[in-house]
Amino acid sequence: MQSRNLARSLVVAMVAFATFGAGHVAALSFNGMIASAEAATPSKLGDLTPFRTIAVDVASIVDKGDLAGAKTRIKDLEVSWDSAEAGLKPRAAADWHVVDKAIDRALEALRAGTPKAADSKQALADLIKTIDQMSAKR
Repeated sequence: MQSRNLARSLVVAMVAFATFGAGHVAALSFNGMIASAEAATPSKLGDLTPFRTIAVDVASIVDKGDLAGAKTRIKDLEVSWDSAEAGLKPRAAADWHVVDKAIDRALEALRAGTPKAADSKQALADLIKTIDQMSAKR
């Protein structure tokens, strides 16, 4: 009788595990698929990689102490960002303004009467961080 109760308990436990445990595993897998799909989803603004690439390049030039060269290179960022405005801004106006303000701060730092490397580095670091944050938005 005890072995029968033990066998019944084992069967119940196995069914419970199969029902709830497998469902839990399936839910984890499903959630993992959602997370993967979200990671592959571009930001509301679209692909910001070209702008980030220029910002990283400008930061590298600043790191070398060439503020005049950085000032020249950041013009490429300004022109490309302004050229893309008509396509980007309607997608997510609030996000566009956040990135635009960060670009403006980097431009101001490099175009100051006497630009300071520390201010320029900070503005560019903030810009790159902002672009990264917007790129992660869904």
